[in-house]
Amino acid sequence: MRSHVAAVLAAVALLASACTGTGANAGSGDGGSGTGGGEVGGSSLVWKDCGDGFECAKLPVPLDHGKPDGEKIEISVIRLPASGDRVGSILINPGGPGASGVQYARSARTAVSKAVRDRFDVVGFDPRGVGDSSPVRCLSSSELDTYVGLDSSPDSPGEVTMLEEGSRRFASGCQARSGKLLPYVGTANAARDMDLLRAAVGDDRLTYLGKSYGTQLGAAYADLFPDRVRALVLDGAVDPSLGPLEMNTAQARGFEVALDAFLEDCLAATDCPFRGSVASAREEIAALLRRADTTPLSNGTGDGRTVTEAWTTLGLITPLYDRQAWPVLRQALDRALKGDGTTLLRMADLLIDREASGEYTNQTESNLAVNCVDAPYPADSAAYAAAAREAAKEAPLFGAYVMWSSLPCAYWPVKGGPREKIDAPGAPPIMVVGTLRDPATPYQWSEALASQLSSGVLVGFDGDGHTAYLTGSACVDRLVDDYLIDLAVPKTGTRCPKIG
Repeated sequence: MRSHVAAVLAAVALLASACTGTGANAGSGDGGSGTGGGEVGGSSLVWKDCGDGFECAKLPVPLDHGKPDGEKIEISVIRLPASGDRVGSILINPGGPGASGVQYARSARTAVSKAVRDRFDVVGFDPRGVGDSSPVRCLSSSELDTYVGLDSSPDSPGEVTMLEEGSRRFASGCQARSGKLLPYVGTANAARDMDLLRAAVGDDRLTYLGKSYGTQLGAAYADLFPDRVRALVLDGAVDPSLGPLEMNTAQARGFEVALDAFLEDCLAATDCPFRGSVASAREEIAALLRRADTTPLSNGTGDGRTVTEAWTTLGLITPLYDRQAWPVLRQALDRALKGDGTTLLRMADLLIDREASGEYTNQTESNLAVNCVDAPYPADSAAYAAAAREAAKEAPLFGAYVMWSSLPCAYWPVKGGPREKIDAPGAPPIMVVGTLRDPATPYQWSEALASQLSSGVLVGFDGDGHTAYLTGSACVDRLVDDYLIDLAVPKTGTRCPKIG
């Protein structure tokens, strides 16, 4: 996974219990005068009650935006109506790619502040190919278990061959089950869908909160439709100028930085399983991963899976997404060092949306489907092997794992084209928020995106974990809310202080 997965924190919190700058006001702006209905291509957007105060609808969009009168697919949409003096709608996206925006919006009461909910309908949607929006499907759940468990840091020709074969099966499965959709699931098409949704909810200009990969989607929208932007918050930004393997290396470094921050904190805690220094603790973790590669950890879930090095690494990565999950990671590592991988396995399941029943959402499949068509990946596994070796020099624990995870793109039936420059000329100020020790989207990416956007405004947060808004910083929350509601643009380079 190269980007954010929604609601990991909330799920890890449940697992934990089971485990026992000044801005200048730029004016209020107009978010559109619609009543929440609308028509797209002659089709009405009809809202129906779907529980807990939410309303749901289906938005018809062209499969191929180059043929607007051709075949249609449906985008699943949900909204929580504004509770006060309504300005318009705010569209939200949690990232991924592949995370469900409908499920994210279900947590609107914690994902968006009350001040924003008072003024805006909170609108979530599953991008095309994701969730309930014509989902990409590739493998059965048992096949996905096998794929995820493959050694993604192969250290023998046989392990490389197994990874190649598994990656080919993944790509061919996607072609067999979703071949018609695959050419059209890229970010640019999702951004065009988002503009149709903006019109359907009755807004003249877009108000948007995107996190992680959602920043890439928002930036693409601004580049396509700069005159239709009202306010965009891009939190935990992706750098669209990087090639895909460069991004893998940078993300692996981000996980290493986050792990060091965790270990420094852990060594001061009474229940930390490590003693000594951060360096010695890192070596113990490296030794744990090497052992799991040859002798898998035990699995107390009863589902029969083998807790391989890949599952162990994935479980280690998950709680790095949020500092509040660090106590769970201390428990998980304590048990793993004694041979029990159960808690790490459960955390891995959270990150990849594997449900307790053993069934998967389509997050893993749609993640690869979008990534593989969004960028030009090498078609030769030797290129991944070379890149993995180089990445391991900069990120010894995670470099090879992250790099090899993109191997299905080598065999993907639809090849991605070159990345195009994104600068959104003529757009109003766009707020880019970055967390200094973000594991999944390094702070340098937020700096880069803010500088590439013609109107980018950078806000930094001296914090840990993935993304910044509503993660504990009153400074970040105030700046974001003031910008979304009143278009009060902070001074670029504003830095919010560390909590505590």
